[in-house]
Amino acid sequence: MKLTPDNYYSHETDWQYMSFSLFKDFEQCDARALAKLKEDWRPASSPVPLLVGNYVHSYFESVESHSDFIEANKRALMTRPTKTNPQGHLRAEFKVANQLVQCLQDDDMFKYFYTPGDKEVIVTGKINGYWWKGKIDSLCLDKGYFCDLKTVDDIHKGHWNAEEHRYVPFIQDREYNLQMAIYRELIKQTFHVACQPFIFAVSKQTPPDKMAIDFSSPDGTDEYEMQEQLDKLKELQPHFWKVMTGEEKPEHCGKCDYCRETKMLSGFVHASDIEV
Repeated sequence: MKLTPDNYYSHETDWQYMSFSLFKDFEQCDARALAKLKEDWRPASSPVPLLVGNYVHSYFESVESHSDFIEANKRALMTRPTKTNPQGHLRAEFKVANQLVQCLQDDDMFKYFYTPGDKEVIVTGKINGYWWKGKIDSLCLDKGYFCDLKTVDDIHKGHWNAEEHRYVPFIQDREYNLQMAIYRELIKQTFHVACQPFIFAVSKQTPPDKMAIDFSSPDGTDEYEMQEQLDKLKELQPHFWKVMTGEEKPEHCGKCDYCRETKMLSGFVHASDIEV
């Protein structure tokens, strides 16, 4: 199926193209990811953090895109009408989003790198025989780079990594180095141009923090880590696709919101065997 801005986020195209977000869902829990994909279950988490990110993204995409986003999400953006304020007012989270927008809008480096690029560019390609899709926030093919815009709680907050038994930065915690490697590969397959990835991160603090992040360490560490992440992707994705097609049964992580909601007791666990 040919991807367009109208069908890119549809469940129909998710059955045909793997994406970074869908891959991460499967990494966390096969059963949860499949239930979401089949629309048999929806998480109860608040959509506000995602809406805040989309609010900021749409502003830097175009005036029209931002207006369309506000119109489509007016109920979520505004408080309930009252007698004294029949229109309601912008919710606190989106007042913060406006601060994020202004923070980036006032920054010369951000405008120099991010503004000239083509926005929300759809890219596709095959990675080890499986179809993938991606959407590039800002793509400058003529200058050989692309930008991804991230809204985060706190750029300098540490995130506990259970495997490494230490706190890691948000880039590593959210596997953004893998996302940049995927996007770089899909851009190369779509346009036959090798591009350097940049991330512009802005925090939801008051006042917001911001950071421009590259992935080009002189010693080649970033390149090694990206390749390591791609190798992991290639190892895991056949199972994920087989779960989607029904060839293999989904595995339950036993800890996520979906597993907790659907769990049925089947026996005793010894006190010394409780996982943490």
